[in-house]
Amino acid sequence: MTDADAITAYWDAAATDFDDEPDHGLRDETTRQAWARLLRKWMPSGPARVLDVGCGTGSLSHLLAQDGHRVTGVDLSPRMVEEARAKLTAAGLEGRFLVGDAAVPPTGDDLFDAVVCRHLLWTLPDPHAALRRWTARLRPGGTLLLVEGRWREAGQSGVPYVAGAETLPWHRGIAAEELAAAVRPLATDVRVDDLSDDPHLWGGPVTDERYALIART
Repeated sequence: MTDADAITAYWDAAATDFDDEPDHGLRDETTRQAWARLLRKWMPSGPARVLDVGCGTGSLSHLLAQDGHRVTGVDLSPRMVEEARAKLTAAGLEGRFLVGDAAVPPTGDDLFDAVVCRHLLWTLPDPHAALRRWTARLRPGGTLLLVEGRWREAGQSGVPYVAGAETLPWHRGIAAEELAAAVRPLATDVRVDDLSDDPHLWGGPVTDERYALIART
């Protein structure tokens, strides 16, 4: 099993330059607009209450708040949460950011119109339990958005990011078909949008599987 303190320390250390990756910081206008267009396509119409689990430095939260949604972000890393708060404050946007386990969001009995999760499931010791908790936080008719992929399929190093990470069930990512099978018992109208063939989303071409799963409760 991985150690929670080691995981927190890893992401705290990564926070400073996390946004240097094109699809993390969304600093390039083309990349930012590509994600903004997709979020508008996937999110409920009108201002919605959105829970961004594993929000990192808040790049998706920023885009969602910019479109008028009321965003709550959760991340295990205090440094990531600091970056997210600063990002929205600098843009004159409102958002609530909480330090906590994204798999068990510390939001009490609050319900949301949408739960958003990008590139997080590979880090979780029990992703199936997290999926159950996230769908339980949705109002009837709510949207679950999972942006995921199948990692290390193109010759990348398989060295675990913290000791024990190789034991995590989805540590190499999760194929779209497998994730859809896990979500279908929890939601309705499950669909997958392929994202691998749009280099604007990633700052360049990619060769591994990347996609968004969109489901309604």
